[in-house]
Amino acid sequence: MQVTRLLLASKMASSATCIFCKIVKGELPCFKLVETEKTLAFLDIEPLSRGHALVIPKYHGDKLTDIPDDSLAELLPIAKKLAIASGAENFNILQNNGKLAHQEVGHVHVHMIPKPNEQQGLGVGWPQMAKDFDGLKKLHEELKEKL
Repeated sequence: MQVTRLLLASKMASSATCIFCKIVKGELPCFKLVETEKTLAFLDIEPLSRGHALVIPKYHGDKLTDIPDDSLAELLPIAKKLAIASGAENFNILQNNGKLAHQEVGHVHVHMIPKPNEQQGLGVGWPQMAKDFDGLKKLHEELKEKL
């Protein structure tokens, strides 16, 4: 059992300067909602609406592509539980990657943001590109080759 914990701890990357890693280590407080071996969920301290919560992997990585799959497995199921517990009829599940994509903290996190009315919660713009079926066909072929 002790060996398993040591192996697990060595696999749990963290950053000494990351605010979320400090929360995971207990160096900073949080309003903890759910904690498992690989995941932590807590209330956002600057919420967009009542019940706005974050779900993070305990493994540190700036972007989704930096996190091992096994450390991502619980993020959406826990976000779902938070949405149900909040009683939100309408809500957003959001995960940003990189500053340009509006990521404020360089540690993967999923937001569960209740949307109780037009004023509270997440406001989203959706600037669609023009339809280009030839371009989509080419992109489809490129992506399929890489998958």
